[in-house]
Amino acid sequence: MAKGILNILKSKKELIPLAGILSLAAAGAFSFCLYSLFSKSDVIIHKIGSSEPWETIDPAKPQKLVTINQQWQPIEELEKVKKLTK
Repeated sequence: MAKGILNILKSKKELIPLAGILSLAAAGAFSFCLYSLFSKSDVIIHKIGSSEPWETIDPAKPQKLVTINQQWQPIEELEKVKKLTK
């Protein structure tokens, strides 16, 4: 009764495209998780380092996957408050 996946796909050929699409979607989701884990600065695995990791993020580097016409300029009031709290 316990047939392998390959035996099922050999006997029911109409399931091959479905298995291919699901495999591709799973591989894409896994690869995006790895991409986010290693390249995004707002993804944190452990909290041993800085208690405020958002302070080390470069504001000139876009954090989104797609950024269109975004210009960053520092806000003077926030910079003053940041200097006073340190």
